[in-house]
Amino acid sequence: MLPEALWAINTSYRRSTGKTPFSLAFGTEAVVPVEVHATTCRTASYNPQHNEQRLTLNLDLIDEHRSQAQLRNATYKQRMARYYDSRVKHRSFKVGDWVLRKVSLATKNPTEGTLAPSWEGPYEIVSICRPGTYRLRGSVGHTLGHPWNV
Repeated sequence: MLPEALWAINTSYRRSTGKTPFSLAFGTEAVVPVEVHATTCRTASYNPQHNEQRLTLNLDLIDEHRSQAQLRNATYKQRMARYYDSRVKHRSFKVGDWVLRKVSLATKNPTEGTLAPSWEGPYEIVSICRPGTYRLRGSVGHTLGHPWNV
């Protein structure tokens, strides 16, 4: 018997696929342990021979079941990407503009902790490599080694 928290994870429907992970793996829905001991419509109408026929049919159709989940997942990802792209604010800069650069994990000083500044700079845009990618020069005059994306 699965722990209750793990059971909830395995039997919950995923929004992206519309299926449970259990049904994608085994081709049928799981019976909750509480349902086995309690009389429900599902357990009252249990017929072993009919159940075996349905299980073999579900296993035969598992490929279609998984392909439907894959199509639904792809549609979900497209919808999410469209939503994200609609909310992105595109920015473009010109040579000579001054900008701040967001501190990344690679450039963050680990000794400063959580109160470290989130931005560093100012930097001057020296050249445009391609749209959205710029070469930066610090206020002291040193040019950064690689281009930065907006």
